[in-house]
Amino acid sequence: MNNFPNEFAGMGFVLVILTLVTILIVVVITQGLKTAQAKAKSMVEIARDEAYRKLAEEAISVQQKIAGDQQKIVKDLSEMKEHINAMEKMLREVN
Repeated sequence: MNNFPNEFAGMGFVLVILTLVTILIVVVITQGLKTAQAKAKSMVEIARDEAYRKLAEEAISVQQKIAGDQQKIVKDLSEMKEHINAMEKMLREVN
């Protein structure tokens, strides 16, 4: 019976070690999940930022095309004005 208190002390020590190991495992798993969530969130943000960048590039491209088209329209209108003025002059001379 002299070993009876020592057996409880040994079992208590094993229980404390198992509890600490369990706590350590839970903390490691929890931190691993938080890290994975943060990584997934950052990947989503990167994808969203990339989509916005692509949209901005497309908008700039469209704006440049519109500006080019406007310059062409101004040139065409200027040429039309010259032709109309020439026709008006010719009509005045005929009258």
